Amino acid sequence: MRVEQQLTFHSFDGQELFYRYWPATTGSTPAKAVVLLHRGHEHSGRVVHLVDELDMPDAAVFAWDARGNGRSPGVRGDAPGFDALVRDLDRFIALIGEQHGIAVEDIAIVAQSVGAVVAATWVHDYAPPLRALVLASPAFKVKLYVPLAVPGLKLMQKLRGNFFVNSYVKPQWLTHDPARVESYRIDPLITRPISVRVLLGLYEAAERVVGDAQAITVPTQLLVSGSDFVVHRAPQDRFYERLSSPVKERHLLPGFFHDTLGERDRAPAIAAIRRFLGERFAAPLVRPSLRDAHRQGPTFNEAEVLAWPPQRNSLHDLYWRFTRAGLRFGGNLSEGIALGLQTGFDSGSTLDYIYRNEARGGGPLGRLVDRNYLDAIGWRGIRIRRSHVRELLQSGAQRLRAEGLPVRVLDVAAGHGRYALDDLAQGEQRADAIQLRDFSPLNVEQGRALIRQFKADDIATFEQGDAFDAPSLAALPVAPTLSIVSGLYELFADNDAVSRSLQGIAAAMRDGGYLVYTGQPWHPQLEFIARALTSHREGAAWVMRRRTQQEMDELVRLAGFEKVEQRIDAFGIFTVSLARRVTHG
Repeated sequence: MRVEQQLTFHSFDGQELFYRYWPATTGSTPAKAVVLLHRGHEHSGRVVHLVDELDMPDAAVFAWDARGNGRSPGVRGDAPGFDALVRDLDRFIALIGEQHGIAVEDIAIVAQSVGAVVAATWVHDYAPPLRALVLASPAFKVKLYVPLAVPGLKLMQKLRGNFFVNSYVKPQWLTHDPARVESYRIDPLITRPISVRVLLGLYEAAERVVGDAQAITVPTQLLVSGSDFVVHRAPQDRFYERLSSPVKERHLLPGFFHDTLGERDRAPAIAAIRRFLGERFAAPLVRPSLRDAHRQGPTFNEAEVLAWPPQRNSLHDLYWRFTRAGLRFGGNLSEGIALGLQTGFDSGSTLDYIYRNEARGGGPLGRLVDRNYLDAIGWRGIRIRRSHVRELLQSGAQRLRAEGLPVRVLDVAAGHGRYALDDLAQGEQRADAIQLRDFSPLNVEQGRALIRQFKADDIATFEQGDAFDAPSLAALPVAPTLSIVSGLYELFADNDAVSRSLQGIAAAMRDGGYLVYTGQPWHPQLEFIARALTSHREGAAWVMRRRTQQEMDELVRLAGFEKVEQRIDAFGIFTVSLARRVTHG
């Protein structure tokens, strides 16, 4: 029996969360760890038995009580959102590195049910170089046994705000083990209610991750319970089939109920996990390169299809013609739509309008149309991206000052320059220098006006420049220490061009400087954007090729940066990351 330590850590928002830690009993180089994530409604005490059953003495083991569960504080069964649970996990893995000296590439996760969805979402959204991922009966789709339950809950949430529903699951539906059934009944830390915002967030995240599982390349083992009364099997199968992981395996466990790792006859499942983890830790970590994903692969194929026009006069073609006509009509009412039609819906001018988030148009109807336009999910994600850029810009500036370095800012595709000027041209965060560049003469003109508005003429300049011209970036007269590239690379499919841009930025920067960069690993409206919206490139269709977070991070790493932080919106659309310049030349 290992000696258990009971500890706490502070998550991203300062919330203190409880976790258990069992140090390795034999040495290994490098140190490695297994992280156990419990089911929904439960806590880390329900997975303690796995520590000895897995019998991996050379690996430290960690298990947490998720926010709102077990001995972690918070309203029972609640969280600010499902995305908060995912971000908690990101912080927990970072803590294991900081406090226990175990790198993420030497960590494996074993997760069950809701915990498995948290783990899969984290791996999808944050693209960590995890050694292995084991998912037992992931709750990609819960059996609610009530027709139209999810739409009904969404409607009630809009009317009532957040509220709680009790789990319908009976202990005897979870496992054949009578002792475990009884312990579930009497456990005072079991949380039967779950908030609607967490439940619906679980559904939305699961649907997105299953639909885009090809973005995951981490070695993955899936355990499927053959008699699961709690979750559906079909999404588990779709997830597995879409995985891009070069090492993956699936095991069907006949007769198993939902509590896969707590079943009476679980020995074969535990043995499969032990063997899988042992093989993964024994083998070197190999991640497939996505450097050429713009030439082949899922996102290339997706963008290629979107670039093809529908068959002329087909129902599909007529639908999108009608949609475009509707937008042109809307442009007569909505100032935002009119601006998008004039300058491109991906232009700096449109972006600045989206940030201001003020409905404008001809009369009450025009403002109503404009408000509906501004509230589109993509624009909401853009505004969240804006707040995340601000957060990481300030983080980068604080890191530089703590290291005694000047804050010299470079924004290579600044639009109107609002990012840098809003955040770093005034107050305590005022930078030492700000260099703004953009390809558009209009953006340069309006950006210079914005500099005057901010009274930042003494520290800020705005010049016309091509973000993909590596030699011009490398030849900047003042070496930046904090560079920004936001909302640019998402508009260009070619990784060669993105690499040239990143290499130019890296050549301009000094070691120890920071780069804030954005990504778009997923979007729910790709076809609408491609078929209906025009770009800044002379009104051409706005066809986007998504980059998975792993692909974007690889391009940044190859340019000489190391990612240190990341943010993502609750929809899973836009990411913002902070990376440190670690090598030069």
